[in-house]
Amino acid sequence: MGKSRKPATTRTRSGEAPGFAVRHVAADMIDSVLHRHRVLDELLDSTSEFVSLAERDRALVRVLVATVLRRLGTLRHLLGLFLDRGLPAQTPRVETALLIGASQILFLNVPDHAAVDLSVRLAQADRRAAGFAGLINAVLRRVAREGAARLAALDTSVLDTPDWLMTRWTASYGAATARAIAAANRAEPALDLAVKSNPEHWAEKLGGRVLPTGSVRVIATGAVSALPGFAEGAWWVQDAGAALPVRLLGEVRGRRVADLCAAPGGKTAQLALAGAHVTAVDRARARLQRLRDNLARLALKAEIIAADVEEWSAEPFDAVLLDAPCSATGTIRRHPDVPWLKNAEDIVKLSALQRRLLDRALALTKPGGTLVYCTCSLEPDENEAIVADLRARAPNVRRTPIAAAEVFGCAEFISKEGDLRTLPCHFPDSDSRFAGIDGFYAARLLKRQ
Repeated sequence: MGKSRKPATTRTRSGEAPGFAVRHVAADMIDSVLHRHRVLDELLDSTSEFVSLAERDRALVRVLVATVLRRLGTLRHLLGLFLDRGLPAQTPRVETALLIGASQILFLNVPDHAAVDLSVRLAQADRRAAGFAGLINAVLRRVAREGAARLAALDTSVLDTPDWLMTRWTASYGAATARAIAAANRAEPALDLAVKSNPEHWAEKLGGRVLPTGSVRVIATGAVSALPGFAEGAWWVQDAGAALPVRLLGEVRGRRVADLCAAPGGKTAQLALAGAHVTAVDRARARLQRLRDNLARLALKAEIIAADVEEWSAEPFDAVLLDAPCSATGTIRRHPDVPWLKNAEDIVKLSALQRRLLDRALALTKPGGTLVYCTCSLEPDENEAIVADLRARAPNVRRTPIAAAEVFGCAEFISKEGDLRTLPCHFPDSDSRFAGIDGFYAARLLKRQ
């Protein structure tokens, strides 16, 4: 990706208020997500002004942007209560300045006067929004006076999830579970690590804990690369849910295994560590470079191929893992831009792609071999329906149910069909910082001889 496109703004560097640069970068990113449908991770990687900030300031940008996106529905509702005439048209920076200001007042430990002042300055630095600086000042002062009381009266878990998603989750999982998923998505997640060995040691070293799945969960601040064990390749970042599908392949030592749609490579690393002869395939060259870098740091080996899985051919493999592109609705706790970038039409388009990819994965599986299909989506249209469609068309495919013992005894992770299904509200904890897991689905299929 190239450098992010910047909105039309005029900046004054001399005499810039402390903290303004951080808010300005955060505002640019929020605008890019909400109004230009840019993916947040890509912005964090490609925005030169963000990369040039000190680590402490980059951390604050991440917190500001994530808080606005996690609480977007609540913030928009509350601001609407204080805007008699609604938002001015054609001035997106007005809403963004209000969102940043209100999020700091209501959810972050920022003094009200600083939050108001810096949001006013954000408007003043934008030629289209400058005339609304007084409005922003007045509205945010009302938020500071009345916002907490108004907030207490709202059903915020529903507000912060788009209606189309809440409707789908309620239909799929029931109202209570849908609300629990929505609540889990609003909490900032901990950092999960897959360790090469001795998880207890690394949990103690990093001040974290070992999860029932063997992952190490830590509350990390600052750069991940500065944590003990990173440079020597003792672990890699991988959500506990994402680490489960590889386990469904069973013993892979000495076997040829294809990891399809492999980048950024957490599952490739698992397979390589387990002794498989791994071929990792992905069409995203930039993401494959990250995979190469991670494998080099971890001192693990895999064959890496840049190709479109739909068009790639090879001798059939003993086992195939397909982590298909999906709506990623199971990862909203880590990627709070997802609900505001995706819609129901995307799921229809993605399900067509998933069917084609699963057909290709089956062709790449030896007779008698195992195929695991997985996504980080909560949507049955991208999961159970895809597997059911394949089985209806391919009589040589049999589902192999998963036993709770294969997922560390976590019976709640097994669906009634015998597939893997984790939900963001799984792994509750009295300390909310350690709660939750990404939503993953996986089905294990046997290709008959």
